Amino acid sequence: MGKLVLAMFLMTSVVSEANSQNENSISRFIPQIHGTLRTRYELEPEYMVNRFQVRNARLSVGGVVSSVLDYKFEADFCDRGDFKMLDAWAGFAVNDIFRIQVGQMRMPFSVDASRAPHLTVFANRSFIAKQVGNVRGVGVKGVVKLPTVPLAIEAGVFNTATISNHQVWQREMSFSGKMNYRVKNVKIEVGVESIVPDSVRLNLLDGSLSWSSGRWMIEGEYIYKHYAGSSFADCHAYNLMTDYHIPLKKGLFDEMSFQGRWDGMTAHSNGKRNSDGLLVENDQARNRLTLGATVTYRYEGVKADVRLNYENYFYHTGAIVADGDRDKIVLELVLRF
Repeated sequence: MGKLVLAMFLMTSVVSEANSQNENSISRFIPQIHGTLRTRYELEPEYMVNRFQVRNARLSVGGVVSSVLDYKFEADFCDRGDFKMLDAWAGFAVNDIFRIQVGQMRMPFSVDASRAPHLTVFANRSFIAKQVGNVRGVGVKGVVKLPTVPLAIEAGVFNTATISNHQVWQREMSFSGKMNYRVKNVKIEVGVESIVPDSVRLNLLDGSLSWSSGRWMIEGEYIYKHYAGSSFADCHAYNLMTDYHIPLKKGLFDEMSFQGRWDGMTAHSNGKRNSDGLLVENDQARNRLTLGATVTYRYEGVKADVRLNYENYFYHTGAIVADGDRDKIVLELVLRF
């Protein structure tokens, strides 16, 4: 981790020094550095267990190195105590319509799973974004954006191995793609994904509909997950949420917002076999109601959100529920710069 921090510092220093020598010629190539810090307190009232947590301490460096080449490095220096390298890719713009991106990145699939931490609406991600549709991979993707039509298409091919191991030779590959289309204040998105976490191929279909107008945002998303060879029961995951904003003209904060969400999933397997060669249930069937309120502070390029969420879980009769998956209260600070 220290080497990565040093490399980022040296890269920024070199570019900054070159900029001081010839500001007009290379000023547009200076790396853009962004950071996100999410720190929180959680309480499960039923058993009175609680904890503090740094959910993300994320730093990204990106920019352009020519009129057609761009790049991004992104790492989480503390994801609940762990270091994680997230993105490391280079992009090449073939023309004004088509670009290619190569390296480690999030596979194009799902609306909620694709949201960066500072863009999430709730303290905890939906079941779609956390358990069912959240996959990063190492590979290549193409992006098509039409200048006269509000249509965007992304599709790619990736290693089946996890992003923590780039050295695995494999006979199969993972695939994913999504397409979104905007009509005024409505966005429609569909996606497909085919992955092989172990030896069983998992095929997923996704559909979402988002509407925003004035202070309101409403979004619904559904994912269907099929396990090849009937090796596990098909999984269904869904997320319906709304967000309402009110500007504040006095005091420290600039905005207040209120959120509501209903999400759920049927029994889910992550696709990795046990010692007997079988897929097992990693996540129980459940539903959840989340209610939240957020106050937002903005200053130039800095944004801070203070969130208060209450989550109410619903399980089948007889379910054995682990710590962290019960009703909870979450107080979170999100800092973005």
